[in-house]
Amino acid sequence: MSGVCVVTTTVDSAEAAESLAKGVVEARLGACVQIVPIRSVYRWDGEVRVDAEWQCVVKTTAIRVDDLVAHIKANHTYDVPEVVVTPVAGGNDDYLAWVSEETS
Repeated sequence: MSGVCVVTTTVDSAEAAESLAKGVVEARLGACVQIVPIRSVYRWDGEVRVDAEWQCVVKTTAIRVDDLVAHIKANHTYDVPEVVVTPVAGGNDDYLAWVSEETS
């Protein structure tokens, strides 16, 4: 294992995505955040909904994950924000080292 994780969340606007991403990188909780426009289909309050969302994909380290999750929850507008952590098994060693350096 590399010690690097990818943390995924979604927000309801491009502005919210950029604000969250900047806060994450400024706080050194993530080295990089990619923002991707998506459409989500889900059930909420007993109703199936289809909404535009922006997915934020954060590259961080395992030791920063708990602080990152807390930051996302504290700065999110959703009642129950998606926060999914995926460990990175490997990859470009130079890139993984950069992620570690940027989140130290």
